[in-house]
Amino acid sequence: MRVDKLLSKLCLVKTRSIAKNACDKNLVKINGKIAKASAIIADNDIIEYELYGYYNKIKITEVPRRNVSKVKAPEFYKILERGKLELS
Repeated sequence: MRVDKLLSKLCLVKTRSIAKNACDKNLVKINGKIAKASAIIADNDIIEYELYGYYNKIKITEVPRRNVSKVKAPEFYKILERGKLELS
């Protein structure tokens, strides 16, 4: 599944277009490498992104095969780090 679509499906961003724009601005990394919106995510990949004033690092435990309810979304990932970004 594409990284922009995954972030949207798991309710980590508000819309898919926000996720795509974040990828275009190099704010999303997969396994330490800057990711394009079309990058494919697999199980156990680590995604880092900076949005909404926070740095987030998550591990995808399972890629969902179809739509996911907001309540069940956290079952598909584990938060490794989350911190407020320093404004300079």
